[in-house]
Amino acid sequence: MSQPSPKPQQIPVVVLAGFLGSGKTTLLNHLLHRSGGSRIGAVVNDFGAIEIDAMAVAGALGDSTVSLGNGCLCCAVDASELDQYLERLAEPSLGIDVIVIEASGLAEPQELVRMLLASEHPGVVYGGLVEVVDAVEFDDTRARHPEIDRHLALADLVVVNKLDRAADGERVLGLVRSLVDRAAVVPATYGRIDPEFLFDCRPSEERIGQLSFDDLHEHGGDHDGHAGHLHAAYDSLSFVSREPLDPRRLMTFLDSRPEGLYRIKGYIDFGPHDVRNRYAVHAVGRFLRFYPEPWPGGGERLTQLVLIGSGIDAPTLGKELEACRSEAPHADEHGMWGVLRYVRDPAADLAEPA
Repeated sequence: MSQPSPKPQQIPVVVLAGFLGSGKTTLLNHLLHRSGGSRIGAVVNDFGAIEIDAMAVAGALGDSTVSLGNGCLCCAVDASELDQYLERLAEPSLGIDVIVIEASGLAEPQELVRMLLASEHPGVVYGGLVEVVDAVEFDDTRARHPEIDRHLALADLVVVNKLDRAADGERVLGLVRSLVDRAAVVPATYGRIDPEFLFDCRPSEERIGQLSFDDLHEHGGDHDGHAGHLHAAYDSLSFVSREPLDPRRLMTFLDSRPEGLYRIKGYIDFGPHDVRNRYAVHAVGRFLRFYPEPWPGGGERLTQLVLIGSGIDAPTLGKELEACRSEAPHADEHGMWGVLRYVRDPAADLAEPA
């Protein structure tokens, strides 16, 4: 069976949504200032003549790209202009690592997600829908905007913000968790979530070559003097196997991944099913994509995965991954069909989210 050719690294595009006053701009500013050495392209989807959010994020007002001293870019943009801004921000010479679209509080996030999934731009990939919720105003927001329940059901990550000001924060957290569909629910104050939830932070020093497994796995430390605040809300699991994984077993694992398992990233060795390539895997919420690429020369062939989520049972997930190992010396002729369904073929339609 012929295997697909390697795909270039794509820039994740994260949709940041939430109703007016939920704290989206505060969260985006937090990401901009805690990105390590990563370069963020921010698209502020504002409505109205005075683009206050764009001013808050970029420190400048205008409908063209604004260069910032902290190594980020910001665009104030209407939804109809989204494609042209993605084209601009995905230009390799800019060195953008992640694009964050801050949707208007009046926008329909489903439409932005649909546009991203339908995009044929080879340089970008959907990076997930993040819905920000105001814990203090959540009941009133649901009464005024019942569509928030639909937004939560679509989200891949829900940030329950302003918990420090909510009199019954635990009740709100429980209610939000009851409304999501397999999304991770993360409590926050002042929009402080770990950027590692959304993208891999580069170290501040320059690097030559590809991210190592240690780089993928490393996300510890006290980023802003609030020890434990950023990391206490989620768990992570690292998995390494010197034996190849069985593609059918792995797809069974991925198809049944639990609520709260927000991100899966790393590389997979399918052994005799494809001896030429390893498969980079990118899963955000229900979205799943594989990227075959040639094995680097001279190194050991390993499966290396990092799983990140909120409230996940890491030991159980580790045992389930262990059960995906395969010692079969020969490939099942149809074994890779499930995997290849999630490999982007430029000549075919986008795969549906898992």
